[in-house]
Amino acid sequence: MSIERSTRAGSARVIVVANEKGGSGKSTVAMHLAVGLMKSGLRVATVDLDARQRSLTAYIENRRIWAGHIGRDLGFPTHVCLESRTDALAGAQPADGDALIDTVRTLGQDHDFIILDTPGHDGELMRRAHAVADTVVTPLNDSFVDFDVLGAIDPVTFGITGIRHYARIVDEARRERRLRDGVAFDWIVTRNRLSAVGSRNKRLMGECLRLLAEKLDFRCVDGLGERVIFREFYPRGLTALDDLDEATLGTRPTMSHVTARLEIEGLLNAVRLGAVVASEDLERRSRDAA
Repeated sequence: MSIERSTRAGSARVIVVANEKGGSGKSTVAMHLAVGLMKSGLRVATVDLDARQRSLTAYIENRRIWAGHIGRDLGFPTHVCLESRTDALAGAQPADGDALIDTVRTLGQDHDFIILDTPGHDGELMRRAHAVADTVVTPLNDSFVDFDVLGAIDPVTFGITGIRHYARIVDEARRERRLRDGVAFDWIVTRNRLSAVGSRNKRLMGECLRLLAEKLDFRCVDGLGERVIFREFYPRGLTALDDLDEATLGTRPTMSHVTARLEIEGLLNAVRLGAVVASEDLERRSRDAA
């Protein structure tokens, strides 16, 4: 039995939020996926694989602090941050892949979903995460600077001329998974920071992503819009899916909060977690009744 297959000891589904590019909104997407699943009564664990930046870890800690401040139980996932190991000679080193495998195996025994938030660079943890994924979600800012981690573009025709480094990592992981287990994980690319108005860049990005999706077999869906409130959520650990009244927000909610919530609900459905949530919730209720 392979190491990767042994992580399936539990029934948890593994969602990997990954992109070999910083600033794409990975931690924000991971947090919203976690809260969306928890709101349906599912048992969720989150794992921060970036022990240096620790963005998801800080997001959850901010949520705990704010919950204590307002006197509300906002709900929290079981959270693990894979710490660096320290070697007397080499100094601080990243946690290795075996630590990730052990963590996923342990959490999988009593959680429905495990969400892995990856660092924005290649490495053993990044590749091991893809090896255990059931779903990979790649947030991508709506910019050709960010597109460059997936594909190369002809500057004249804007046609696809090649596959870039991160896309090769995902493609290789899917091929290995298909050979080993007979299945390939679902790959979704979410377009973040989408402008509400049409533009030439938006149109060209859409067409290039469509062409690349045909070549690499991923699904492209709309993600987070260019909304200031997503940045404002972070210091208090909030999400668009929380009960956003004046007490929770510290201010009166606006239509922007409503629109952001609709965006996130649309993302959950586009990633096909809407149906998964309903199915898992029904299964959980049946299990509890039994």
